[in-house]
Amino acid sequence: MDKPAVSAAASRPAQFLGFTPARAIFFLLFAAFVVVAPALLYPIFLMKVYCFIIFACAYNLLLGYTGLMSFGHAAFFGMGAYLCGYAATRWGLPFELAVLTGTGTAALLGLLFGWIAIRRTGLYFAMITLALAQMVYFVALQAPFTGGENGIQSVPRGSVLGIVDLSSNTALYWTVSIVVLAVLALYNRIVHSPFGRVLRAIRNNPERAMSLGYDVDRFKIAAFTLSAALSGFAASLKTVVFGIATLTDVSTVVSTEVVLINLVGGIGTIFGPVVGSFVILSLEHFLAPYGPWVLLLQGLVFMLFVLVFRQGIVGELQKRLRVGL
Repeated sequence: MDKPAVSAAASRPAQFLGFTPARAIFFLLFAAFVVVAPALLYPIFLMKVYCFIIFACAYNLLLGYTGLMSFGHAAFFGMGAYLCGYAATRWGLPFELAVLTGTGTAALLGLLFGWIAIRRTGLYFAMITLALAQMVYFVALQAPFTGGENGIQSVPRGSVLGIVDLSSNTALYWTVSIVVLAVLALYNRIVHSPFGRVLRAIRNNPERAMSLGYDVDRFKIAAFTLSAALSGFAASLKTVVFGIATLTDVSTVVSTEVVLINLVGGIGTIFGPVVGSFVILSLEHFLAPYGPWVLLLQGLVFMLFVLVFRQGIVGELQKRLRVGL
């Protein structure tokens, strides 16, 4: 009677902290790329990509593994950026506390948004998050502490624990690189933890998860809050890198961009946010001289992946290799 179960368990690849051999290989390949990338590409561009990888991982945790489509993640990203910049410039907090302030603010905002929006599902949930995000955008436009259309400028980089001076692009690059690798490993661990398995169960069949005794709403709010916190963390790092927080960070453009990144990379995959961030931000960066044509190209890319490559680049790759990525 137990032979099929034993056989199924034996057929699953061994894991260490959520890493199967295939995922470990891809993680090491990405780590190797991070090491050699500064010799090939502009470090500031790479750091922007790394920040958006964290942001995309945060969104994928909600959409890909919990099944909740949000159009309001720009609110968490933008307010995380603003509070990090404000804490560093006005309160004089060091790098670590400024980033923590942005992250904590985004987490609290996510908890509030989740408590309000979680009462609905599907399109209604998405529309509520969009409406709440637009309210945050209005606050960011009017509130004195955000600087309005000028934003918060000249945000100091500071130092790590008072030891590593981040004024150098090289030092800042290696700091952000270590952080993105750590977040990617943590993200993988969360997804493949018992908590992550419950989220996938809720995504696949919330009624069955509820019948098994899980408090579905509580898990959804927890996932939403965690996703918001990671979004604020990504924005805080981006604010330190560029030294500025603006209305662009809290606009709907950011919300749609993170959806596109995950769609291109692969929703519900570990490395989809990595690949999607590089593809979309590379298009924006290298085609910037063509102005509005970049938006047209992004629209064509979006249509291509919706109609043809619906599982994204990593999704299609893992289907062909028959491994989980």
